[in-house]
Amino acid sequence: MASVQRLLLLSWSTLERALLQGLGLQQRLAPALVIQAPVDFPQPEAEPCDNDQSDTPSFLESILWMAAPKKRRTIEVNRCRRRDVRKLEKVKNNIEVCQGCGHLKLKHVLCAFCYQKVVHETALVRAQIRAQEGRPLNTPPVETVILYKEEKATEADEGKRIIERNRKRPSWFTVGS
Repeated sequence: MASVQRLLLLSWSTLERALLQGLGLQQRLAPALVIQAPVDFPQPEAEPCDNDQSDTPSFLESILWMAAPKKRRTIEVNRCRRRDVRKLEKVKNNIEVCQGCGHLKLKHVLCAFCYQKVVHETALVRAQIRAQEGRPLNTPPVETVILYKEEKATEADEGKRIIERNRKRPSWFTVGS
């Protein structure tokens, strides 16, 4: 603690001499320390003890010292770090037009727009199955065949669960093989 006080006093006297010489002033400046704290400091109760060292830390020992950068990073360095080649998005050369809807999509990946149409149609079919079955988990252990308007059941469809939709078959919804 004493070494820290000596360092602070030495630094202050050096700064004071430099300021006085630079400003041409004759009077000395007094150090000021401002601390935001409660108005009434709680006083620790004095207990009789044999050793001279107290258990309460001093003011400078209670400060949480944190690491600070030695130099400021310039704007150029920050921008170079943020815009590093490894952080940039890669250029994609595998983009093509969907044959079904005309939206852009990645090659070998299902078009998101077409997939949403499939999800919607599947939800409608499932709702119709649920209404036809009467209650959930009442499905027979047989294959399901979906027949759209103007389609007839074939001989291969005998013994299968048949769901009839009252609309035209979508162009993307192919007939099962």
